[in-house]
Amino acid sequence: MFARTPVARTSAALTAAALAALLLAGCGQDDDPSVATPSTAPTSAAPPSATAPTPTATGTPSATATATATPVDREITVTIAKRKIDPPTGRVTVSKGQLIRITVTSDVPDELHVHGYDLGARLPAGTPGSVEFRADKTGLFEVETHDTELVLFQLVVR
Repeated sequence: MFARTPVARTSAALTAAALAALLLAGCGQDDDPSVATPSTAPTSAAPPSATAPTPTATGTPSATATATATPVDREITVTIAKRKIDPPTGRVTVSKGQLIRITVTSDVPDELHVHGYDLGARLPAGTPGSVEFRADKTGLFEVETHDTELVLFQLVVR
């Protein structure tokens, strides 16, 4: 019979929380996004002509950039120049079930990675790279670059 004291329960809870944080934060630098199995395949897109939503905005989704692009519920566009992220890093909140497209243009070659969904896209210098997926998992997910290790934003799915 196990008699757990409040200190033992607190210690066990803290250990479990730390383990969960490590699992969520862990990111294999050798992940190859081209072999990931996203719910829909990563795509490349032309630079969007519509104004991108700010990372903290939770308003209506922006219009798609081209007539041939798949209609999405939310388009998030980020540009990286000289290690500066535009719009600045923040949180983007979306609803569970929405179709999301993240398009990133970097001034240096890199890889885009969406934690929790294990999606990625190559980012050739100056050329947009995109991932498109159904937000079917709730939680807080970091969207980052691998080589430059920049956190672009945190995706909140509710």
